[in-house]
Parts: sequence; C-alpha cells; structure tokens
Amino acid sequence: MSDQSLGRSIDGVTHHHAHVNGTTLHYVRAGESGTPILLVHGFPESWWAFHKVIPLLAREHRVYAVDLRGFGDSAIAEKDHSSSVAAQDLHELIRHLDVGPVVVAGQDIAGGALYRLAHMHAEDVSALVAVEMGLAGFGLEGFADVTQGGSWHIGALAAPGIPQLLFTGREEELLATWAFPSMTAVAGSITATDIGEFARGYARPGGWNGAAGIYCSILTEGEELRALTSQRKLTIPVLAVGGFGGGFTAMTMGSIVAHDVTSTILENVGHYVALEAPDRLSDAITAFLATA
Repeated sequence: MSDQSLGRSIDGVTHHHAHVNGTTLHYVRAGESGTPILLVHGFPESWWAFHKVIPLLAREHRVYAVDLRGFGDSAIAEKDHSSSVAAQDLHELIRHLDVGPVVVAGQDIAGGALYRLAHMHAEDVSALVAVEMGLAGFGLEGFADVTQGGSWHIGALAAPGIPQLLFTGREEELLATWAFPSMTAVAGSITATDIGEFARGYARPGGWNGAAGIYCSILTEGEELRALTSQRKLTIPVLAVGGFGGGFTAMTMGSIVAHDVTSTILENVGHYVALEAPDRLSDAITAFLATA
C-alpha cells in the first residue's frame, strides 16, 4: 500500500511503510521493470540523499530507497541500536518487498549493515555498490582519530547521551554550517531545502538514536567484521565508487571480496556523491550492472 510522505517527495516515486523486525521502515519506490536496486543512505542523510539519482536509475530499473531505522520517516531507533540491527531490518525489508536478490547500493556509514547483510544473507544480495564507504576493522576507525586528522563527530556521536545533549535543537545549523560544507566539492549541489529535509528527521524526539547507534558500532565492531571476512569473503560483484575519499572505498572492498573489485573515482566530487554527481553515479552503476 502507498502512504502519504511526511516529508519532501519527487515525481515518479511512491511512499510506503513496511512493518518489519519490530520497527517501521519508510521507503520509496520508482520504476516498473528491470533489475531491483535498493539504495541505502549514510550520515547525515535519509532516502532523500538519492532524490536526484532515483529518476535516472528508474529508467531501466526498479528502484527502492529506504530510511534506515532512526532516520528520515522511519521509526525512532532504540538507544542500543547497531549495524547488526540495521542489517536485519534490511533483510526483512527485502523479504517484505519480495524482489530479492537485489543490487544493494549504499554509502558512508551504511557499510557495516550492508556487509553484514551480504555476508549473512547472501540470498538477498546479487551485487553491491559501495559509495564513499569504509568498514570498521578495515581502516574506518582511523577517521575517528583526531590526532591524525580524523573528525571529532565520530566520537561525539558514539558517546552515550552526547549527541542528544549537544545537537538537539541545532540539527539544521549543524548540517548547514559543518556537515555538508566540510565535505562537499560541487558548489550548489546541496541546497537549503536538502538540508532542511535531512535535519527534519534528526529533530524528532529521539532522532539522534539511529546515527548514534551506527557510529557506536563503527568504534566497536571491527574485530567482529574481520572475523566474518576470515570465515568467508564475498563472491558477489562489487563496484566501489570514490569521491572525496579517493581509493579508500576500493581498498576496503578489496579486503572483503574474493575477486577483483570494479572501481571508479569521480574527480572533483566530494563525499556526498549522490547529491553532487547524480548523473555520473547513475552512469557508473548502469555500466557496472550491464557487465556484472
């Protein structure tokens, strides 16, 4: 059943809610035929991160874009949220959609959940597109080390109670003055409208719980993810797309995949690839799927 969106929308998508794994996930869908693709956002985002890409991919594919638990218009996450819970949410969402296996295209901090999904539920995932993505245990923790140029926000978001204490009521200011400007290279690609839509989800009571849980996972799950890799590497086709991070995504994916990874780096693009270079990202995904 289609639901009315609580936030912004675009032509050609319908909004839905799925009751899975003890929560409610909001997602949009577009396209009537072709390979099913599930788009999974990072931080500080929601499904809206892909609003420019969805119409391009939907020309040839069935496209779904989800708000992770605790983000956007999905239900608020519990305070003990984690990438493991997010992975199970996605597994049950794919079963709910009844379109698996799907191509999963995700970015940024969705990495831990997507790796768990692909490793533990191989039947769900036909291919993986990793965009500006790292993994705990494979170098991502280094971005939290402020003594080596890492970012303060990882530790702040992972510290119990700190994001709620510091960021509540300042959501739009935080995103507009720090998060997006600090990692965007394409001028004008992220608008005040975009920032307002992203901030809306975090401004809900408990709206920081989802992000806090994922960031806490980043600082604690490295040993577990390395253990998964030692058991079995992924054998599905993988595309690594780099922007701001250069070859970091390809290097990370190369550590968890049993074969060569297809890699592309989009020059002069920042961290928010789907918003900054939607045409180039869509072209890269389309070309990859044509040969995967």
